Amino acid sequence: MSAEDLDNYETQAELALYKEYRDVIKLFTYVVETERRFYLANKVDFNVRSAGQDVYFDVRLTDAWVWDVYRSSRFVKNVRIVTFKDVNVEEVQKSDIDIPESIG
Repeated sequence: MSAEDLDNYETQAELALYKEYRDVIKLFTYVVETERRFYLANKVDFNVRSAGQDVYFDVRLTDAWVWDVYRSSRFVKNVRIVTFKDVNVEEVQKSDIDIPESIG
């Protein structure tokens, strides 16, 4: 496999992932973004914990979808995220979802 073939494969995989995201976002209530991953979820349980003087986030997602091009199955029943890094949780405004169908 040449470098160009690999680039084409990765480009097609990313495009397929975006199309899947476009199709499934309407099924979810929350967008959750961490340093490592991007999730869609219907339930988010967000807790701030402490370990000595450090603070970390313990986030549990239920009924989730994971943005990960290399996962064969992106739908996940439960996810637990434990991190010292930032976590962004936003509620999806269903009326704000206007993703163009013409991409791809």
